[in-house]
Amino acid sequence: MIVRIMGEGQVRLADSHLAELNKLDDELLAEVEKGDGSGFRRTLTALLTRVRELGEPLPDDSLEPSELILPAEEATLEEVRELLSGDGLIPG
Repeated sequence: MIVRIMGEGQVRLADSHLAELNKLDDELLAEVEKGDGSGFRRTLTALLTRVRELGEPLPDDSLEPSELILPAEEATLEEVRELLSGDGLIPG
């Protein structure tokens, strides 16, 4: 799976990591729904950190279609709220 972090680039991520990332995504969704700004910031940072750790960065000149787009680390709670679907940022 190709994942884009807005403002950073793309990484290739094995599907086997989705369960772990979905747990963080579920936490993030709950924090956004509650308006928990500090929890939101902590969980968004943790989610993006895990994607960076688990993923293999693609070259900057690579133009692979992204299957998943995640917000930048500095995104606000309101910006992320607009990106969320009922399942969160990560489907499943």
